[in-house]
Amino acid sequence: MLIIPKFAERAELFKFLIENEKTLISQKKAGFKLADGMNLAPTILKSVAKTLKSPGGTSGSEDLKVKAIINTTNVMDSHDDVHINGLWNKSIKDNPGIMHVQEHKSSDFDKIISDGDDLKASVKNYTWKELGYDMEGETQALVFDSTVKETRNAYMHNQYKNGYVKNHSVGMRYVKLALAINDDSEGIYHDNWKQYIDIIANKQDAIDQGYFYAVTEAKVIEGSAVPRGSNPFTPTQTIKDEKTIPEMKAEAIKSWLGIK
Repeated sequence: MLIIPKFAERAELFKFLIENEKTLISQKKAGFKLADGMNLAPTILKSVAKTLKSPGGTSGSEDLKVKAIINTTNVMDSHDDVHINGLWNKSIKDNPGIMHVQEHKSSDFDKIISDGDDLKASVKNYTWKELGYDMEGETQALVFDSTVKETRNAYMHNQYKNGYVKNHSVGMRYVKLALAINDDSEGIYHDNWKQYIDIIANKQDAIDQGYFYAVTEAKVIEGSAVPRGSNPFTPTQTIKDEKTIPEMKAEAIKSWLGIK
């Protein structure tokens, strides 16, 4: 894999990125992106530490209805990517097999949280403030409405029930992306920069780095509950207790028979 070296001069960095553009983008497309990361930009960490709130816990051991924010656009993550509104539109229509899993373990039965009829994937526009962050601007979220069953994954049922899951991550494949560079002599790369820079929540981090990749289309394979992701603006939005189908059927029969 081609590694981006450190350069003394920013012009040398930009030259390297442009000369190796096809290789770098091909490497991204060839890989499976697990959007986890420890190397988060300082301004992201500061903002999350200041504003992130737990959704709180629930009582009982019934099924949980969880609304999880799997990914948000308009943030430069630790992969140097900025996801752009609309990148999931085609994928969620074409891929009915999307799964909600634990820590990207989609190949292990005991790590699956929900799929099929227990999972609805959608995109929804929010302001950052609506998601609980003290920032201006808007984002488009990849949202999982997930039925989390104790009988399917008892560990993650307990984690969600107690309000411990504060971050999510998307398992994806790149489809379309473009290099953006902060140098007005770099033609289309600077055009890309001008097109997207003002929508980025952590704009200063992008400016400090001098470049990013704008991802305009991606294929979502799964969404995961993780301790920490490369984009930390991915909270659990709501958790609600839900009675199981057998419990609801039993209650309905008792009601019909007049049994309390």
